[in-house]
Parts: sequence; structure tokens; C-alpha cells
Amino acid sequence: MAARGVSHQRAECPVARTVDVIGDRWSLLIVRDAFDGIRRFSELQRNLGLAKNILAARLRTLVAQGILDVVPAADGSAYHEYVLTAKGRELFGVIVALRKWGETHLFEEDEPHSALLDTEHELPVTLQVTNAKGRPISAADAFVRKVSTSST
Repeated sequence: MAARGVSHQRAECPVARTVDVIGDRWSLLIVRDAFDGIRRFSELQRNLGLAKNILAARLRTLVAQGILDVVPAADGSAYHEYVLTAKGRELFGVIVALRKWGETHLFEEDEPHSALLDTEHELPVTLQVTNAKGRPISAADAFVRKVSTSST
């Protein structure tokens, strides 16, 4: 799915490989809608305002990557539906992170926007990055260990 034929599927960086799979806005919005319970092609198209050919291409990629499954319609009709797989549900943190960044940086303080709430208490969902011991950390507290490229 990489733009202009550039692929990162063999990159040593997990971010680069991930962007190849879900890095375009339409794929991320499809995943967002799947978390919101939108399952049918026509509903996705209506909600996203996306051309049929682009939506079909993104759905094919998400299915091929194991992020979505195609299943018979829950109502028993001849249609089929797209549902998140376990792999797809693991993208929840990515969607929450994008949402939280947008809430912080793209809305005025008093500007209304949708809210993500937990189902038990209807409290806002938060996201925190921690180390393996559970201590909250920021970018200043982390580094990337690159794969060695030196020949020995």
C-alpha cells in the first residue's frame, strides 16, 4: 500500500512496516469505523464519503493483512460484513493515540468533539506510555536500538 511504489515491508523499523499497512488516512478511518461497529461496505462508504474503488482497495488490503475478516451478514442477508480480527483489535491503542493527539492539538478549548468513554463508567479513556515496569515515560526517556549494519 506504500505510496508511489515505495515499500517498507523489509525495513528494520516497525513504524515503517506498519505505515505500509495502515498508514494512509482511509485505512485508519476504516479501522476507526470498525471499532465503532460499522461493518458493511455501504455503511463505510456513506460514513467516509469515499469512492467505491478506493474503499474496495483499502478493504482488500486490510483483509489480506489480517486486520479485517469478511463474514456473512449478522442479519442473515446475502451481504457480507467486515469485522476486526484479533490483530485488528490490537490497533485500538493506535486509534486512541491519534484521537488524544487530535483532541489536544486540533480543537479549540471549548470546541465540541466526540468523546471516547469506557463502557462501565462512561469516563474518558486515557492513554499512557510506560516502560516494562509500568513507569510512565516520555520520548525523552526512550531511544531506538538500531539493528547493527556493520560488517564483522
